Amino acid sequence: MKKLSDLNTIKSLLTRHGFQFSKALGQNFLIDPTVCPRMAQACGAGEDTGVIEVGPGFGVLTQELASRANKVVAIELDKRLPAVLAETLADFDNVTVINEDVMKLDLHGLIRHDFAGLQVLVCANLPYYITSPVIMKLLEERLPIQSLTVMVQKEAAVRICSQPGKRECGAVSVAVQYYAEPEILFDVPRDSFYPAPNVDSAVIRLKIRKEPPIDLGGATEAQFFRMVHAAFGQRRKTVLNALSAGLSQDKASLSQALEQAGIRSNARAEQLTMEQFGALCRTLFGSANG
Repeated sequence: MKKLSDLNTIKSLLTRHGFQFSKALGQNFLIDPTVCPRMAQACGAGEDTGVIEVGPGFGVLTQELASRANKVVAIELDKRLPAVLAETLADFDNVTVINEDVMKLDLHGLIRHDFAGLQVLVCANLPYYITSPVIMKLLEERLPIQSLTVMVQKEAAVRICSQPGKRECGAVSVAVQYYAEPEILFDVPRDSFYPAPNVDSAVIRLKIRKEPPIDLGGATEAQFFRMVHAAFGQRRKTVLNALSAGLSQDKASLSQALEQAGIRSNARAEQLTMEQFGALCRTLFGSANG
């Protein structure tokens, strides 16, 4: 089995396959040999699990997952990489590489076809440029998965895992908290990669909730997320002004709704707790309000 965290091995693969890194695809490959074993262990890969990996690169994390899990499906957008992966993963018969865009894949169908009878996990070193869209696709589609364990840019990790009511919280933070219980597991410094990016990274785990943490009281999830996005749409403004602009509602009725939900009219979105977002959604869109 090739030691894919070894820089000489990486350079040899680059030369042999005529491969050049793509900045557009956010390609930085791990050369710290301790990171991927920690990720594979943390995600819970085992004999009764199937793992979806997004963006396998040269397969350094894929090898660790395949050595633990029953089956791994690696989804790779770059059409140059399946040939490289065929070489680096030659020792494993439990890996399938799909050369597609994860944002366009039928993941429910993939899970039914490839992971029947298995607990399904996601474990990936996500490209920085598409971190939030991939995470939200995996959450919003309500896939039958147990958790997501992913490496992302450190700044994104802090934002994604921020609790509502904290300064770092944003619309993505609230959405993630609605679907999952997030936590930062460990940091990964920039010199762990080749070529080295300009930022540090972190590994986070999102444990999928069985039920949402709040009751929407007759409102729809679409209404809840529309309200959340409007609230954070103009972060420097009060939630009253941001909602008035984002939802095209008059301030008088919004002020009344905020008071009913127990929210100060001069509060900003990042100051609201998840329970307050839920209360405001019920007030604005609940069955009593049509």
